[in-house]
Amino acid sequence: MISRNLRHLRVFLEVVDTGSVTHSANRCNVSQPAVTQSIGKLERDARGALFDRTRQGFFATERGKVLAGRLQRAFAHLDPAMEEISPRLRLTATTAQLNALIAVCEAENFTLAARRLGIAQPTVHRAITRIEQEAARALFERTSFGLLATRPCRALAQAAQLAFTELDQADAELAELDGAESGRIVVGALPLSRSVILPRALVEFRRHRPTLPLKVIDGRYGELLTGLRRGDIDLLVGALRDPAPIGDIVQEPLFDDYMTVVAGRNHPLAERETVTIDDLKGASWVVPRAGTPARGQFDAVLGSAGAVESVIEAGSILLMREILDHSDHLGCISSAQAEAEVEKGLLVRLPVRADWPGRPIGLTYRKSWVPTRSQELLLKSIHTVARDRVPRLPMISDPDVAPGPDGDRAG
Repeated sequence: MISRNLRHLRVFLEVVDTGSVTHSANRCNVSQPAVTQSIGKLERDARGALFDRTRQGFFATERGKVLAGRLQRAFAHLDPAMEEISPRLRLTATTAQLNALIAVCEAENFTLAARRLGIAQPTVHRAITRIEQEAARALFERTSFGLLATRPCRALAQAAQLAFTELDQADAELAELDGAESGRIVVGALPLSRSVILPRALVEFRRHRPTLPLKVIDGRYGELLTGLRRGDIDLLVGALRDPAPIGDIVQEPLFDDYMTVVAGRNHPLAERETVTIDDLKGASWVVPRAGTPARGQFDAVLGSAGAVESVIEAGSILLMREILDHSDHLGCISSAQAEAEVEKGLLVRLPVRADWPGRPIGLTYRKSWVPTRSQELLLKSIHTVARDRVPRLPMISDPDVAPGPDGDRAG
C-alpha cells in the first residue's frame, strides 16, 4: 500500500517533473537526503523501482508513471479545495487531519467521528483545530443539533475523499503490474440492474478475477449518487435520469427498457387477450417510488388516464409479486425486471394497449473517473450482458401497431 504521507507524495511528483533530486529538494524546501529517503520509502511500498537513475537524471519507470498519473489526479482534486480555505494547507495538512475532517463532516459530532475512526475524541478535535487555525476561521457551525460544515469545508472533505480514492486506485494498478489483485470494486445497483444486468455480469467478471473483492450496494438513486460523487462507489447501473442531475457525472446508455403491466396468476384480467386502459380503471396498484423514471412513466400513461385508484409504492419485485399473488392489485414495472417472473409463471404480463416511451438504462460514473484494468473488465462484462440481452418490447405498445415475431414493431 502506497504511503499516505502527502509530503512524500508531493516530493515524488517533483522528482518526476524535474528529473533531479537537487531541484526537487529546493522546490520542496527539504534536504536532498530527505528526498532520497522519501523516494526509497515509496519504492518499497510500490514493490519496485519508480525511477531509472541515469547520469542525465531520474526518469519514471512504468511503475512510476502509473503512480504519478494517479497522484496528479489526486492533487488536482485536493489542491483547489485547500487553496480556497488557506494556501498553507498544501504544506501543512496531513492525511490524518483530512480523515478527521471527513469523519466530522459525516458524523456532525466529534465523539461519533472518533468512534468511526477508532481514535480518541481529543485527537479528532486537535486535527480539526489545526486546520481551522490555518484557515483563520471556523469550518464548522456549532448548533444544538451538531456540527454543520461550511461550504468550503464540505468541498474540502469531498475533494479529500476523491483524492484518497485515487490513491486506492494507484494501489490497485501497481498490484496489477505484478499480476496480483488489490483493492475492491463497489457498484451501486438500481432496481432493474439487480435482476437483469448485474448477476450475469458479475459471474462473467468472476471468471477472470476470482478473488478481487466486489461490493454491490442497493439503495435509492439519491443516496447512491452521493456515494458515487464522493468516491465511495465506482459506478451506478440502472435507469438514467433526464436531464442528468448534476454536471460532474457521465451517463452512458446501454439499452432502452419499457414498462409493462403485470398481475397475479388468478387475476380476472389474466386470461384476456387484450386489455384496454378502460379495463384498468379503478384498479389498485403496486408501482415504483415517486420521483423515479419508471414512476414518471406510470403517472404519465396510466395516472393521467384515470386508471389509478390506490397505490402502494415499492421498489422490490419480490414484494410486488407477493402482493399481486394474494390480491387483485396490478403492478407496473420494467419489462426486463418482470421477464424472469413471467417466464417462471409467477406473474402474468397483461397485453395492455398503452404507448410506453423507452426508458434508457445504463451506467453512471464520475466525469473524472479513470477505471483500473479490473474495473475496465467489469465494464466490458456489463456491456456484453446488455448487448446480448436487449429486453423485449411490451406485448402491445400501441393500439394500431403490434410487435412482430422477433419483438420488432410490424410495418
